[in-house]
Amino acid sequence: MKKLSILVLVLVLSATLFAQGGKEPTAKAADGRPTIRLLTDATGIDDKSFNAAAWRGIVQFYGDTVENPANRGKLYDVVTAQTQDMYIPNLRQASDEGYDLIMVTGFTWADALGEVAPQYPDQKYTIVDVDWVGKPNVMEFIYSEEQGSYLVGMVAALQAKEDGIKDPKFGFIGGVPGATITKFEMGYVQGIRSVYPNATIYDYYANDWGKPELAKAQAKNWYDMGVYCIFSAAGGTGNGTIAQAKEYRMQGKDIWAIGVDSDQYADGIYTGTKSAVLTSMLKRVENSSLMVLKAVQDGSFKGGVVQMGMADEGVGYSTANPELSKNVVKQVDAAKADIINGKIKIYKTYRDALAAGAAPAGLAALDD
Repeated sequence: MKKLSILVLVLVLSATLFAQGGKEPTAKAADGRPTIRLLTDATGIDDKSFNAAAWRGIVQFYGDTVENPANRGKLYDVVTAQTQDMYIPNLRQASDEGYDLIMVTGFTWADALGEVAPQYPDQKYTIVDVDWVGKPNVMEFIYSEEQGSYLVGMVAALQAKEDGIKDPKFGFIGGVPGATITKFEMGYVQGIRSVYPNATIYDYYANDWGKPELAKAQAKNWYDMGVYCIFSAAGGTGNGTIAQAKEYRMQGKDIWAIGVDSDQYADGIYTGTKSAVLTSMLKRVENSSLMVLKAVQDGSFKGGVVQMGMADEGVGYSTANPELSKNVVKQVDAAKADIINGKIKIYKTYRDALAAGAAPAGLAALDD
């Protein structure tokens, strides 16, 4: 009876572990490919933006597609933290389960990763949008967001000129203020001002990545007061800008939204091939996923910071919208070449942009 009781206890504990999604801590792919768990904030991989791009790179590495992630649950998976107090528990759980690599997206994960990574020195981690964790087992990716944002700012301004808009106004909606989102805003502002040096530019920060209703309300207010184009770098919150732009484009209003991170042209479609998303600032987070997984697979993974700029296809802009003027594309592509060769200098902090007279005073951008 004693042996039977022990056996029952073992079976119960095993069943409990399985129900909680537990794995053997040495779980590996039979063919030598690395295993990975992606950990995201509450907006998840359906944010049509930042997290979606990271996930797209992961499934691509394994030869799958977002529509058919055949190896999900075998070689890779994703866990979404509904609140930030779940960041550390989710990191520890993934570390205990023996994944070859754990990936987190966004600077809100930095403190949690900085605490957990030293507790698992043999575990490999990667984070996107952070360069200050500084642990030997963490590969950190940062992007030159100001470069891609400069291009979409040019697109907006040049398209306004093509449309014959007199004294066009522009808007920027950010998620949580900080150095990363400031790079988006500063690039956008400088791109606009390369065409209209005295352009009126408004900004607003929602202080949230997952509240599209806030962006939608602000976008409506700005469009109603004559703003021509709004660029949102706000995760899922920015989808509200696109929703409002779709409504107004359907009503025949000459206004635009600009997507971010992923190409959001399809999300802006309101009839046929007509989209309210004029262009998108492409932040190719999927390339980070691919690069770090290849590094784990070939044994070249090492902690440190990897900078992804325009020269290595880290950032860019979308030309998917057929209503985007070919003349605009030609001019923006010329500017892209000048950014790569150093002829165009872009300030990525508000402090520096202000000092150079490249950005207006009174914006809500923060450098820290």
